[in-house]
Amino acid sequence: MNIVSLRKEITNCKRCRLSETRKNALCGEGDYGAHLMLIAQAPGKNEDRENRMFIGPSGKILDELLLIAGVNRNNFYITNLIKCMLPKYRKPKQDEIDTCSIYLDEEIKFVKPEIISTLGYYATRYIFKKYKIPIPKTKNEFSNVISKIHYTNNIKIYPLRHPATLLYNDSLRLSMEDNYKKLRIFTSECKWYPCCPMKYFYEDGMLDKKWIDRYCKGNWEKCIRYWKEERGEPHPDEMLPDGTIDDSLCTM
Repeated sequence: MNIVSLRKEITNCKRCRLSETRKNALCGEGDYGAHLMLIAQAPGKNEDRENRMFIGPSGKILDELLLIAGVNRNNFYITNLIKCMLPKYRKPKQDEIDTCSIYLDEEIKFVKPEIISTLGYYATRYIFKKYKIPIPKTKNEFSNVISKIHYTNNIKIYPLRHPATLLYNDSLRLSMEDNYKKLRIFTSECKWYPCCPMKYFYEDGMLDKKWIDRYCKGNWEKCIRYWKEERGEPHPDEMLPDGTIDDSLCTM
């Protein structure tokens, strides 16, 4: 299925009860070749009326969070788990998720993102299940997976709280701003990577790809080597991103 036929199928979908109460079934928006895909739960009434993603109150907050993070939503692909508005903003039913998620699966196949950032509990639960990551069953468990990177099938999963959270609990604003700031980090590789020994060790088959995924092209702000380079501190080529020394690596 190509993206044109997929969008047409979503727009005309009548697979479940939600087609009886919606005005529009929303297709995803943004860069089809994006490095990062954002997945929310479902459109709200403003999105349903205008047939556009994130234009209501939660969309305003999303734009604020992305502005603070220093990233542009046009560089992402943004979509929903459920393509139709949920009546009275109720929780999605399992049969609705089962029916509608086939479209999300097709979007993931088409975009081929390297990072999937889920916004909210239901999107996170679905993606965790899809990629066989232990599923958070309670709110406390969900809180524990927020802003932590999960690696699976060559994809990084980065759960975030949905922007709408701040409509009801503004006390979480600072932590959410910090969590969203990582999107900028994940969408660009470490500036030192082109000349880093890790790059050469990896290309020579001496270093496991997990180090590149987790640090060089992942959360490089957590890399010990990065900060030593920034401060001009000497460090051996054999130092791994977590600061440990691997004597099996040949000196350069």
